[in-house]
Amino acid sequence: MPALALLPTDQPGRRSDHGGGRVRVSLSAVAANYRAMRDRIAPAACAAVVKADAYGLGAARIAPALYDAGCRAFFVAHLFEAVELRRVLPADAELFVLNGLAPGAEYAALAAGAIPVLNSREQMEGWARLGRAVGRPLAATIQFDTGMSRLGLPPEDAAWAFDPDGPIHWIEPRLILSHLAVADTPGNAGNARQRQAFERILAHAPPGIPRSLANSAGCWLGEDYHYDLCRVGAALFGLDASPSAKAMQPVVEVTGRVIQTRAVPAGAGVGYGWAVTAAKGMRLATIGVGYADGWPRQLSASGAAAFEGRLLPFVGRISMDSLVVDISALPPDALKAGDQVELLGPNRTPEQLALDGATIDYEVIARLGRRLCREYVS
Repeated sequence: MPALALLPTDQPGRRSDHGGGRVRVSLSAVAANYRAMRDRIAPAACAAVVKADAYGLGAARIAPALYDAGCRAFFVAHLFEAVELRRVLPADAELFVLNGLAPGAEYAALAAGAIPVLNSREQMEGWARLGRAVGRPLAATIQFDTGMSRLGLPPEDAAWAFDPDGPIHWIEPRLILSHLAVADTPGNAGNARQRQAFERILAHAPPGIPRSLANSAGCWLGEDYHYDLCRVGAALFGLDASPSAKAMQPVVEVTGRVIQTRAVPAGAGVGYGWAVTAAKGMRLATIGVGYADGWPRQLSASGAAAFEGRLLPFVGRISMDSLVVDISALPPDALKAGDQVELLGPNRTPEQLALDGATIDYEVIARLGRRLCREYVS
């Protein structure tokens, strides 16, 4: 894939030449995944969830690519993320803040042109006070908790929330929202219970307000869950949000630079604590990526890199800035200092890393460290 213009920190002589690892992100794959999800859920609209710096992949580059693919609604977690995105997106892009508003942040949200997702009576009342002060209703989303016990007004507040004599008088509802807890388990009866709870809440709402329940996994539960807008995050980045979601294009690859290679005799200890002792002579390569870059210590005994399709098991404990792999199975001169090995890609998918590290693929990419050079290709 030919590279697009690199970020300033990745110009020759900077991080991309002298760092320990690289993240390569395919913007064309992100756009293709967006179009695939948009077509799947039509006529519902498709919004992009780009919180946490687009799951760690770089929202400043990914969000404009999604806009070019036709996306106009973007969800982030925190207000500062919306402020940063406003600098790189056209004015007609809608920016929704999922975690709502901290007390006192109302004016900052208005100034940023952000649409808060109001999760409590207090947030609704604070936003309404600002609307009253500026003399007009202010755009917002109202979120209800339908069983996740995380964010949102309780269902019993639905009548209060939509009472025309209450705070809603100074709020312009752009969306009524809830979030599915077990959508990645399609057969779980909790999905239907949450949808039914959502329907009971909607019975209190005035007609015409768009509704949203489905995340990426929810898009595979059927049309009854799509409503007017689906909030798609993981699927955009090629992750398996649902057992049915196998058609997404891979988006991200990570490589690590070989710092040096060495031969060690039987009995040699490897890494901190000598957690591994060589049972026989081995050839090892030290890679310039460690837990500060997102490769956690729990992968020490189960992880691997890949080179030319061959897996290279990790040896010893992963440290802050490096890890060691067994290259004994490679020809003697196959790897040298400066070469790159695959840490995430065709041979080491996010799902495989998640299985090895006892976590989920979302976390695998979200924790990619800032020291890793990001390159964007199309």
